[in-house]
Amino acid sequence: MTSHAPRSDLKDLGQQLGLMLRARNSVIATAESCTGGWVAQTITSVSGSSDWFNCGLVTYSNDSKVALLGVEEELLARHGAVSEQVALAMVDGVLARSGADCAIATTGIAGPGGGTVDKPIGTVWIGLGVRGRKSTAKCYLFSGDRESVRHQTVQSGLAWMIEELEEAS
Repeated sequence: MTSHAPRSDLKDLGQQLGLMLRARNSVIATAESCTGGWVAQTITSVSGSSDWFNCGLVTYSNDSKVALLGVEEELLARHGAVSEQVALAMVDGVLARSGADCAIATTGIAGPGGGTVDKPIGTVWIGLGVRGRKSTAKCYLFSGDRESVRHQTVQSGLAWMIEELEEAS
């Protein structure tokens, strides 16, 4: 588990990602649960984002993960929504359905309730997909209140996507 998020301003991360996507003539999509659309909002807060943003799906319920992203019910039953398997299925689902070149997925427990011994409050899985490459997911354990956990999730997802696109260059 990664225990901290990068210390970057969301607006700066959104702008940096937008510049990278524009330079590559690529578009991104998001599939969000615990962040409730905050990743998409951060990306689309940048002027000109219609050039690099395809769509964002907020799949908060398990039913919506199944219906909109094609997450298998068996994965949800066996591993729970907050798991590597579901984060990967979410990112692969949004890539397949949107036609985007890359995608970020988030699923986690922002609190203040919902935590367990195995998955305490602040547990977040972020999935990342770049077309033509195998999707990956990382588990984070963030601290703080609900707002802080969600903010750190957005920071980490955007920063990680920027790193992945730099490596793909």
